[in-house]
Amino acid sequence: MSDELPQGWITAPLAKIAEARMGETILAKQLTPTGIPVFSAGAENNPWGFLENPRKPLGKGTVVVSARGSIGFPKIPKAERFASTQTTIALRFPDEELAAYGCLWLKTVNWSALTKGGAIPMLTVGDINEIEVPLAPLAEQRRILAKLEKLLGQVDACQQRLAKIPILLKRFRQSVLAAACSGRLTADWREENDCTEDADALLDRMKLERRERWAIENGNRKYREADPVADEELPTVPETWRWTNFDHCAWEITVGHVGPMKDRYVEKGVTFLRCQNVRPLKFDTDGLVHIPTDFHKQLSKSELLGGEILVVRSGANTGDCCVFPRNLGSANCSDLVITRPLSGLLPEYGALYVNSPAGQALLTLNQTGIAQPHFNIGAMRVKAFPLPPLAEQQEIVRRVEGLFALADQLEVRLAKAQSRVSGITPSLLARAFRGALVPQDPNDEPASELLARIRGEKTNQTQRGASGIYQASQRRRRKNLAGADISTLV
Repeated sequence: MSDELPQGWITAPLAKIAEARMGETILAKQLTPTGIPVFSAGAENNPWGFLENPRKPLGKGTVVVSARGSIGFPKIPKAERFASTQTTIALRFPDEELAAYGCLWLKTVNWSALTKGGAIPMLTVGDINEIEVPLAPLAEQRRILAKLEKLLGQVDACQQRLAKIPILLKRFRQSVLAAACSGRLTADWREENDCTEDADALLDRMKLERRERWAIENGNRKYREADPVADEELPTVPETWRWTNFDHCAWEITVGHVGPMKDRYVEKGVTFLRCQNVRPLKFDTDGLVHIPTDFHKQLSKSELLGGEILVVRSGANTGDCCVFPRNLGSANCSDLVITRPLSGLLPEYGALYVNSPAGQALLTLNQTGIAQPHFNIGAMRVKAFPLPPLAEQQEIVRRVEGLFALADQLEVRLAKAQSRVSGITPSLLARAFRGALVPQDPNDEPASELLARIRGEKTNQTQRGASGIYQASQRRRRKNLAGADISTLV
């Protein structure tokens, strides 16, 4: 590697540049609310906790490297004094400049090639001491650090700006849904189009259709009237819209299978949905499972044929809602609230409202359970939502899908941009440590002189340390002699 380096550069084992030592053993119960910050293994730059009196305090010019589990992640803690745990290796450099240079170089190391151990990767002091570091002349190191500080600062600023975009896209989608379900999104459409059937007429038609469907599904059983719309303050909607609830607009609201599913799944059979397959306005095929045909027939009340509005009723993603696709054939499900809409309610519009800010707020109000959120059928029946005329429902769905498709395209472009930006830092570091980032100056003192000074300083420190130990032992000896019985010394 030395032959490939520019003139004046050398390579040297890390042990000749820095002193490596394992962090001290610190238990969680020893941590205090304030004191000296303590850093542990991992990529985080924040302290693990604080300690009043660490046995091995560290200071400026020290780089901390994770040595257990997540290996690597070199960092220079931003603290005058700090400590590191037994899951780290502390590298003490002669000064802060060399520590900054060494820390950046360590970011280029392939740590997986150095680690030992089975289940938990480990890094030893011996491993890290053998790493060969390309050492530039001191003056060039300073130019490299200045250049990298500027360029990496720009990269970091770019990453921070890109990181804000997903938040903006989420707000954009929520704003689109809010506008869609309040009538603002299609205000221009209403001015240009006369509805032949407003929401009042639509509800009257669905009332008759609901009775007819009841007779088909339930025979001579007494008809159950739709639950009244929940009594709550509701915002104003356009003249042709009406506030209603899903019980008025569906011929059935039921729930998927509730019960143990262990040993029920088979490799081939009827498609079976779980909570993870229902995402906001998206049916997710990842993790789809299957059940035997005979078991599917036993669960006839939760059979899905396509076009049903599905809402997750419990768990971490309670309230997520989508429409079951019409092209997947017969299926079944567990732990989902199933709404089978009448012809006057476009299921895609119903799902838009459930996922909108107003819909999610009502879902939250109607959740039961504390440890685990839970949404029940009764809440879905009385859930108030604004019903537009059918033609406007179709226009709303068309516009929302178009705007969401635009957001999806932006997310794809964002992912590509983030990938490109994340590749800039390794590229800059690679250029820096092969001498291609800043120009060389033949008048710079060669790195070999710097290494010689470091070696000399280490020798001096060793000698001073040995001298200090000898002097301390002599002081102890004189003290012992002064208090001893002279007869025992003859």
